[in-house]
Amino acid sequence: MKMPVVAIVGRPNVGKSALFNKLAGARLSIVEDTPGVTRDRIYANVEWRAKTFLLIDTGGIEPVREDIILAQMRRQAEMAVDTADCIIFLTDIQTGLTADDREIANMLYRSGKPVVLCVNKVDQLGAPPAEFYEFYNLGLGDPIAVSSVHGSGTGDLLDAVYEHLSFEEAGDAEEEPIKVALLGKPNVGKSSLTNRLLGEERCIVSDIPGTTRDAVDALYSSELGNFLLIDTAGIRKKKKVEDAVEKYSVIRSLMAVERADVCVIMLDAAEGVTEQDTKIAGYANDRGKALVIAVNKWDAIEKETNTMERLRGDIRHELAFISFAPIVFISALEGQRLRQLMETVREAAAQNKRRISTGMLNDVLNDAMARVQPPSDKGKRLKIYYMTQASVEPPTFVFFVNNKDLFHFSYQRYLENRIRDTFGFAGAPIRFIIRERGEN
Repeated sequence: MKMPVVAIVGRPNVGKSALFNKLAGARLSIVEDTPGVTRDRIYANVEWRAKTFLLIDTGGIEPVREDIILAQMRRQAEMAVDTADCIIFLTDIQTGLTADDREIANMLYRSGKPVVLCVNKVDQLGAPPAEFYEFYNLGLGDPIAVSSVHGSGTGDLLDAVYEHLSFEEAGDAEEEPIKVALLGKPNVGKSSLTNRLLGEERCIVSDIPGTTRDAVDALYSSELGNFLLIDTAGIRKKKKVEDAVEKYSVIRSLMAVERADVCVIMLDAAEGVTEQDTKIAGYANDRGKALVIAVNKWDAIEKETNTMERLRGDIRHELAFISFAPIVFISALEGQRLRQLMETVREAAAQNKRRISTGMLNDVLNDAMARVQPPSDKGKRLKIYYMTQASVEPPTFVFFVNNKDLFHFSYQRYLENRIRDTFGFAGAPIRFIIRERGEN
C-alpha cells in the first residue's frame, strides 16, 4: 500500500519544525529560533482518524536567495512538493504576509497539488486577529489558524488535510525494513551514500562540513529487501561543537543509534581511523547494535600492491574492540561495492537476531574446555556447568559457574572466539553474563 504523503513548506522560521513535531507527537526535528535550521527533508508517520500518512518537514524556501545551501534547501522543498499528495503551506501571523509568501504560493499553485493554507503563531484563544484575514489574498482558500506551540487548531488542520488524501486498503503486511544508521565524522560521505543508493538527491550534499543537521530517514528498497536509511549529522569532537543547533545535531545522531538495527561506521579512506571514529564506534557497540565498517572514497586512493589489506590491518588494529565488524571498501561517488555493503548490512542484522539452541552451545563449550582447560587461581579451578542464550540484539549468553571471579577476561575472549568460529555472528556484538550456581 502506498502511504499518502503530506509536506510542510514555507519560509524559514515560520514554525514548520515546531508544527511537524506537534503533529508527529515527538521532537523529531530540531526547533531553534534560527532561520535555516532544518536543511533536509525529515519524515514521520502521523495517525489521524484511524488512518496513517507520511509527514515531511522541509527546509525553508527563500525564493530570491542565491546562497549555495539555501538554494539546495529550496530544491529539497520543491522535491518534497513533487512527491506530496497534499501540501501544508505554513505562514506566520507575526511577520504578516510577505513577498516570499506570495512567491511560494505561486509555486504551489503551479504544482497542481491540493494546498492547505495554515497561519501559525495565532496563540491567543477566540477569534483570530485582523491580520489573519490578509492571508486570504494568497488565493489558496480559507486559511486555518494554528499555534504550533500550544497545539490549538491542529485538529482542524489535520481534518482539512485528511479530506485531500486517498487511503487504500492495506494488503498483506510488509516485512519491517532494516533500520540502518550511517555514522561518521562530518564530510565523510554519508549523504552521498544515501543519495547514490536512492538514485535521487534526498539529502543535501556539499563540501561544507556539517551540512546535514538532522537525522534523515529514507526508505530504500531493492532485491535485497527494504532498508530505512538514517543519514545522520556528522559527529564532531565536543570542543568543536559550538552552537546550540550543532549540539542538538549530535544528540539526534546518538538517538539515531538507539533506533537503528545496524550502524554503518563510515571512514574516510584517506584519513583512516581517527579518535572520533573510535568514539562513534564505541558508542554504537555499547548500545549492542550490529556494526559494519564502510571505508568510503576508495576511488580516490592511489593503489599499490596490498593497499587494501594494509588499510584493513590498520583499521583492525585501531578498532580492535569491534573486530567482529565486517569491513567493506566503497565509493559512494562511483557506486563501487554498494551492493556488497547492503548485503553485509542485511547479514549483520540477521546475525544480531540469531538464536542458538542450548544443546548446540554446550557442545561447543565442552569442546572448547577440552581444548583449553578453564583457568585456576590458588588451587581453585573454574568450573562452567553450562551456558544458554538469554536474548538477542545483541546475542547474550549466560554462563553458570562455581566462582565468577575465576572467569578471567582472557578465557571469556577465548570462548567468544570459539562461538564465532562455530556460529559466525559476523557484525554482531556478543555479551556474556556470568552467574554462580544458585544466583537468580
